[in-house]
Amino acid sequence: MQRRQLLRTLGTITVAIGLVALGLNASAQAPAQAPAADMASGEVTRLDMAGGRLSLKHGEIKNLDMPPMTMVFRVRDKAMLDGLTVGDRVRFRAERIDGSYTVTAVTKAP
Repeated sequence: MQRRQLLRTLGTITVAIGLVALGLNASAQAPAQAPAADMASGEVTRLDMAGGRLSLKHGEIKNLDMPPMTMVFRVRDKAMLDGLTVGDRVRFRAERIDGSYTVTAVTKAP
């Protein structure tokens, strides 16, 4: 009887650990949403779908301490470019990743 209870307890602990691990893994894979205050405004001036790049004429990017200008950015995921066209007004977040300025979030501006 005691052995059966021990095995049941160990099984319950194993399931609990597995559920916690799944929850941690799912949260680690969820895309980070940039707070609205961290987003910059810009206009798409050029798209390079194959190269995963876009050119933006943008306002100040506060988190990078960057003044307004037009420049080329990499995108974290090429799928971020789907649905964008030259001339679109966007809100975006850019970060410096491995020495390159990279757009990590982008949405069309209303």
